[in-house]
Amino acid sequence: MWAVAAFLLLLQADYTTEGMKALDEGKYDAAAQAFRKAIEADSKDYFAHFNLAMAFTLLQRDPEAVAEYRKTLELKPGLYEAELNAGIVLLRQKNPADALPLLEEAAGHKPQEFRPRYYLAEAQLQTGDFAKAEESYKLAVALDAKSAGAQLGMAQVLVQQGRISEADAYFRQAAQLEPKYREYLLELAALYEKASENSQAIAIYREFPDNPAAQARLGELLLESKQFEDAVPRLEEAFGKDPSAVNRSALAAAYVFTRKLDKALPLLEQSVAAEPGNYELRMMYARALRDKRQFQPAARQFYEAAKLKPAEPKPWTELGGMLYMAGDLPQALSAFEQAVRNGENTAGNWFLRAIILDKLRQIKPAKEAYERFLALSQGKSPDQEFQARQRVRILQREIDKR
Repeated sequence: MWAVAAFLLLLQADYTTEGMKALDEGKYDAAAQAFRKAIEADSKDYFAHFNLAMAFTLLQRDPEAVAEYRKTLELKPGLYEAELNAGIVLLRQKNPADALPLLEEAAGHKPQEFRPRYYLAEAQLQTGDFAKAEESYKLAVALDAKSAGAQLGMAQVLVQQGRISEADAYFRQAAQLEPKYREYLLELAALYEKASENSQAIAIYREFPDNPAAQARLGELLLESKQFEDAVPRLEEAFGKDPSAVNRSALAAAYVFTRKLDKALPLLEQSVAAEPGNYELRMMYARALRDKRQFQPAARQFYEAAKLKPAEPKPWTELGGMLYMAGDLPQALSAFEQAVRNGENTAGNWFLRAIILDKLRQIKPAKEAYERFLALSQGKSPDQEFQARQRVRILQREIDKR
């Protein structure tokens, strides 16, 4: 009996030695086979179970690894290495809830060790315990300030608590330590945008001159903040690298705002052709044509915009103005009247209607339109009011003669 036991112990030792050698050589399948044989020789050998779990971990066979780590802890409760490794594998499996108690135990055993504290912070972040995660990340950063992962984790947990400005320094430190984390600064920029802190977002986007998407967004933010001249070269570069519909429309808008209409018009024509149902693009194109005094083409675009949103008064008012400038008075009058039916009741609308009615020799309606204009203007347009009062008197005399 004693001889058999001794033989099994020797056999078990041979399998363990074989397994450790295979692990060192990176032969993880062979290591797993050897540790299995060691366990067959002694099912309560926690060391063999632990090393089998290690082999499974390195083979990315995570469910089997976790099972072996748990068996190890059943045989050897409180074994730090098994708790830590099991927690890490469970995080890799996207199971932070099960990882959490194991990592809490591991961190408790070695409070001055970086790895258990860092992975505990990761589990706390992923389970939504942001206050505890912040505390753990602070300790992790204190233990190893050169850990890019800990710096990034600290940034992310601060973001979750709405403390974006505090997170900024940690995002930047993570990016400095690990270049691949630099892209997280773009995430930070988006967070600043969401918080309506566009100046901070603009500053970050300026740091990515070789990123077309970042430069395109920079151009758009510069447009929104009325920094039109600064926006143009950014958007030109973005459009040159990525001639997408979004970049084309943004560049066209920048050209419009900087009065570079000759450059804006071909881009707007292409944009409208690509998105014929885009009301805002139609209106921008129409106004650019108007400003180039291309009244008939502008009128066509305002009419197309009006068809897209027939209940909106603005395109009808703009259409009326273009038809008036083109000399088509009856159609201009119809457009102005449609704007009124849609809720337009401005002094300018009534003044132009009065002039058109006057020119069409519709005397009484013209006089009424001038009077309506005067009632609405109330001293805001003195030159036009002077003209209107003169015409009212003249038209009244003509009415009286009839």
